[in-house]
Amino acid sequence: MDTLKLKGKKILIVEDDLSSRLYLNKILERVEAVILNAGDGVEAIRVAEKNPDIDIILMDIQLPVMDGYTSLKKIRESGSNVKIVAQTAYGMADDIESIITSGFDDCILKPIYAKQLLEKLSSFF
Repeated sequence: MDTLKLKGKKILIVEDDLSSRLYLNKILERVEAVILNAGDGVEAIRVAEKNPDIDIILMDIQLPVMDGYTSLKKIRESGSNVKIVAQTAYGMADDIESIITSGFDDCILKPIYAKQLLEKLSSFF
């Protein structure tokens, strides 16, 4: 696994659960990624608009204010082609299929393990 690919990459973590967000931040800090955070879908859109150079958005599906699906749609409508990876606790084949067909580039199942996350994100570079 070549985690050097993530060094300096700008990654937006969209997660409403503070402990989960801190956990993801710790994993990505170790590979020297540039990390931005949002706690809900509306905040995610605002951060994405202010930072058009984001490389990857790691988006929770179930968010307060605006869910991950709606946030994804709004970000795509703005013309952004940023890679967006859904994080979800729902791992049935139908769930994963609906995530991909809705426009997410990939998805990762919770609980998220560091090695799995780094491999998934590195695969984009």
